[in-house]
Amino acid sequence: MAERLTEVTDADLDAIEIGAAILGTGGGGNPYIGKLRCREELRKGRRIPVIPLADLADDALVVSLGGMGAPVVGVEKIEQGEECLRALRAIERETGRKADALISAEIGGANAMEPMLTAAQAGLPVVDGDGMGRAFPEMQMTTWSIYGHRAVPAAMADEKGCIVVIRDTPDDHWLEHLARAAVVPMGAACGLATAPMTGAFVRRAAVPGTITQALTLGRAVLDAHATHRDPIAAVIAQEGGRLLMTAKITDLERHLKGGFAVGHLTLEGFGDFAGEAGRIDLQNEFLVFWRNGTAEVIVPDLIVVLDSDTGLPITTEMLRYGQRIAVLGLPCHALLRSPEALRIVGPAAFGYPGIAYRPMPAARRPAT
Repeated sequence: MAERLTEVTDADLDAIEIGAAILGTGGGGNPYIGKLRCREELRKGRRIPVIPLADLADDALVVSLGGMGAPVVGVEKIEQGEECLRALRAIERETGRKADALISAEIGGANAMEPMLTAAQAGLPVVDGDGMGRAFPEMQMTTWSIYGHRAVPAAMADEKGCIVVIRDTPDDHWLEHLARAAVVPMGAACGLATAPMTGAFVRRAAVPGTITQALTLGRAVLDAHATHRDPIAAVIAQEGGRLLMTAKITDLERHLKGGFAVGHLTLEGFGDFAGEAGRIDLQNEFLVFWRNGTAEVIVPDLIVVLDSDTGLPITTEMLRYGQRIAVLGLPCHALLRSPEALRIVGPAAFGYPGIAYRPMPAARRPAT
């Protein structure tokens, strides 16, 4: 049975940083920066309590939080630090109701840290779960939207003090379009809070135990370093995935388009994969892994890029020509494999109508 996580401490942050970057499949923003911001809040004497899904009251009001924008911007643009807190307060003013708990829109990357940071600032607990079980580039790709919750009203806040509230849209896909247009003049990065959800809905729709999962994954990598074991093998053993390729990046195309980082990596296999050619397509996150021209692992399953020596994750904004990497495939949660989920987060939703999703074997998940 998985450890019951009741509070995130300073000692947990290094492991959560690593685990969140692994689960982020390249996206979600750089978790190192998010870790430093959380650490600063803890050093002020603030706390980050954690609630398991099972402990949420039916009528609890839970607000989903995250950063929105292009991950490459997060490395260069310094945040003021209370963007998500201001977005949360805007939602509370708009709805006339106070939040009881916070939850991550996506466990991947820095967005794993945003609700923790805001929880410390607001004196609220954070729920051990999220709305993706990984990272996706668009707002309608949460399990909240997939399983029936409307995200409006939604609030966006930037470092300059600007707040944008979107009160209504025909659906969450339109919310994504409008918010993406608004985030560009905000400097391609902002904090985002969406309409409160009931505890009963969150228990049903959240991917469970993902803060614990990120913590456990990160600890597996750190323990492997400490005991001189293979960290890549440790990640695979923890998640039930497989090694797809060890490779050198021989070409990298990455540019900003409509608030997204889009492009692809071209790979030349080495070691056991010498002579093989690979490619990874990305839109903030890694979407499709190709081997010798054939799509092999496909969104919503997780494509993870690790440093081939250290096993540490490499996010899209940190990719460089010549890096030697290990590419892993990890199976996504069952909530992302239903017919209604695949319409929103399957390959056709990312512009691959000719590719059929072939699921990897199901992963083990932590008890909650």
